[in-house]
Order: sequence, then C-alpha cells, then structure tokens
Amino acid sequence: MSLYFILPIFFFFFILSRRFRQKKFPPGPRGWPIIGNMMMKDQLLTHRGLSKLAQTYGDILHLQVGYVHITVVSNPAGARQVLQLQDAVFANRPAPIAVRYLSYDCADMAFANYGPFWRQMRKLCVMKLFSRRRAESWNSVRDEVDSMTRVVATSIGLSVNIGELVFGLAKNIIYRAAFGTSSNEGQDELLKIMQEFSKLFTTFNLADFIPWLGWVDPQGLNARIVKARASLDGFIDTIIDDHIHRKKANNYDDEGDNSDMVDELLASYGEKTEGNDSNDLQNALRLTRDNIKSIIMVSSKS
Repeated sequence: MSLYFILPIFFFFFILSRRFRQKKFPPGPRGWPIIGNMMMKDQLLTHRGLSKLAQTYGDILHLQVGYVHITVVSNPAGARQVLQLQDAVFANRPAPIAVRYLSYDCADMAFANYGPFWRQMRKLCVMKLFSRRRAESWNSVRDEVDSMTRVVATSIGLSVNIGELVFGLAKNIIYRAAFGTSSNEGQDELLKIMQEFSKLFTTFNLADFIPWLGWVDPQGLNARIVKARASLDGFIDTIIDDHIHRKKANNYDDEGDNSDMVDELLASYGEKTEGNDSNDLQNALRLTRDNIKSIIMVSSKS
C-alpha cells in the first residue's frame, strides 16, 4: 500500500515543480502533463492546422510535444527574421532518431548542422557532384531520354502512361548517374530501400519527444531502422568496393566522361579538402565511407 501512496505524491510534486520552473513562452493551446500537445499531432503536421491555431493564439504561438518546445511563426515579418535576417541562428534543426541513425549521424549536407563540416560538404556538392561540367559529362544519361522518346514515338494511336514513363526516366537517370549502370535489379532493390527510408523519416516516433519512453516502441521502429540501414550498407558497400577495385585494376579516370557520383566521391575519400576561410582550413575534413554512403542515400532519395 505504501507504493500506491508514494507514487501520487511524487507525481504531484513533479508537476508542481515543473510549473514553478516553467519558462515564459508565447501563447498557445494548453497541453496535458508530460505529453503536452501531442494529442493534437494531426493539426501540428499540416500547414492548415497551424494556420487555424495562429488565428486563435496569434502570429507567434507556442506548442509543446512531449519534452520538445515548438514556436510557430505565421506572420511575414517574423518569417523574414527567421528565414533571412537571422537565418544562421535558426539554421540548425533537431534530427529525429531515425534521421540520425539512417544518415550515419548526419554525415551528409542535408541533415548536418550549419558549420565548417556543412560548408565543406556544400562545396563538394556544388563544385564536383552537381556542377555544370559534371552534368555535361553524363553523356550516357542522355541515352535514357532517347529511350523514353522512342517508346512514346512507337506508341502512336495508343494510350501512354506519361507519369509512369517520367518516373522510370528519373529513376534510370539517377541510378545511372550515381552508380554508372542501369541494372533493373539494382534499381528495384534501391527503390525498396529508399521507400522504407521515406516511411521511417516521416513516421511519428514517441522517443523523439519523450526519450525515456523509447523502450515502449509499439510500432517496432527500432528494429525497422536497424534493418533498413543494414540493407543500405550491404547495397552501397558492394558498389563502393566494386568502384575501388575497378579503379585499382584499370587505373580508372575519375574525371572521365564515364565517371559517376561514386567515382567523384572516392576521389576525395580520405583526403583533406580545403575550405573557404581560415576557420575551415583549421578544421579540414576527411571524406569517410559513411559520408559517401549518406550523400548517396540523400541524392537517391531526392
């Protein structure tokens, strides 16, 4: 009986202490203890839901989802402050558990925090991976456009699913530019992996908002995250090893017309890259295998 008596008292003092220590936040809907406004997640995940809340609580409102505090800015002046005038202050964003694990602890440009590492990765992407010279050198990719054009030309008088053709074209171009091949088997495997990644990135995970309840995991997300990354590791590690072996065996030219994204990344593998300022130079980064895999994952997913 003593346990039943102690627990309510402990819970009461816990809530009371939180209320006394609570910081001043903008107005917003009142939440429940511990979970906050988590029951309103259907409204929180849509711009229309947030717009309705702004009409009630003002252009700057506060929401609490578990232990995470959220400030929503809905007026143009506030958005300009956040997105333009003070963008460096608000550039970083908290990465959910799935994003951190599946991006190899934010080892790419898309999820990395703003700083020397992000600037190095951005320079690599702009000057090498997605430069104009690199796009013009992908002569083999134009074959995919010609192939789709021939399919349409030979279907005169027949109905053609343009959406399916365009999706197939984009898939072939991305795979061929990234890995230098158009293997249908490899494309299907990568597509399944990326579809699982997309689901895991957008699935609501209780542990992101109440960390000490992460062990509950009613959706089995922890096991799915580990399995998804293991699938990507097995897929991309094989491709990276093949490129390394081909380069050593044939003295492959990374700057040639037939080079792909993996070749470009391997050219900087383990080497220091120069930055744009003294701060970057003092924190010169090396491109690791995790960096390569994370960049390929984001590029393929995009």
